[in-house]
Amino acid sequence: MVVRRPAPVLLALGLAGSLAGCAGEPEGPGEVRAQAGSQDVAARATQFCLGGDPQRYEVTPPIVEVSPDTTISLTVPESVAERGWQVQVFDDQLQEVIGEVDVPEGTETFAEINSSDVVPPAFYLVVVEDKGGDCGEWTGAWPVGFLRAGG
Repeated sequence: MVVRRPAPVLLALGLAGSLAGCAGEPEGPGEVRAQAGSQDVAARATQFCLGGDPQRYEVTPPIVEVSPDTTISLTVPESVAERGWQVQVFDDQLQEVIGEVDVPEGTETFAEINSSDVVPPAFYLVVVEDKGGDCGEWTGAWPVGFLRAGG
C-alpha cells in the first residue's frame, strides 16, 4: 500500500537542499505527464519558483499501477526542459532518495526508465528542475507514484 504524504516531505527536502533550483519565467509550474503502458496521467507541482518567489502547493500526486518491465515516459513543460531537469527516485513514503537519473539537457520527454529498474514495488519518481535562477536553491518538483504489480 502506498502512503500519500508527498507535500510535507518534499517541502522538507526542498528546505534541506535536496531539491534545488527555480523555473523563472512561466506563469505557473505547468504539469508533468507520466505515461506507462496505456496510462497517461498529469502531475502538478508541489513546489515551484514563480516570479522570483518560492511557492508551495498542496497536491496529491497521481499513483500509477504498472506491470513489470513497463517503460515509463515523463514529459515536462518546455520551460523546464530549457532549464534542465532530473528524476529522483524515492521510496513509497517519499522520505528516502534511492536513486537519481540525469536527463540530457533540452529534453522534453524522457522514456528511459523501466518499472523494473526500481527495486521496491512501490516508489515515487520526482521530476526535479535544475537549481539556479531567480530562486537560487529553490526548484520545481513534480512527484508521481508507481505501484508495480507482483510486488
